[in-house]
Amino acid sequence: MNRQDTKTAKTAKREGVEPRADLDWLAHKVIGAAISVHRVLGPGLLESVYEEALCVELGLRRIQFARQVPVGVTYKRRRVGEARLDLLVNQRLVVELKSVDGIAPIHVAQLLSYLKITGLNLGLLINFNVPMLRDGIKRLVNTS
Repeated sequence: MNRQDTKTAKTAKREGVEPRADLDWLAHKVIGAAISVHRVLGPGLLESVYEEALCVELGLRRIQFARQVPVGVTYKRRRVGEARLDLLVNQRLVVELKSVDGIAPIHVAQLLSYLKITGLNLGLLINFNVPMLRDGIKRLVNTS
């Protein structure tokens, strides 16, 4: 395989992983709504307050969402429990909200697990307990 073939293979692999442009656009809209909430409320409040405020903002922007969405967890084709998504936007984007000192690896793992069990491609992990919200946002892509 020559250099050009390697480059093409890497590009094709990446394109298969990255979400479609319309889903990425939706993520940007949600991030904009979260930034608006953070500008008004600032850091230091309970996660439930940010969830409620973000739902208000998404509604004002006419972005479809569902909150506290139950999702069945299966193991070897048997249902073993249930997870709850903070927000499911347009039935395509998982949004996990936090209000913690810092995003820990377990928070990332949690969102990746949600993406895996739902079969969805893109998730946002948003921590409102930061001075600048851009420092509290992680965009995760399901590669499995």
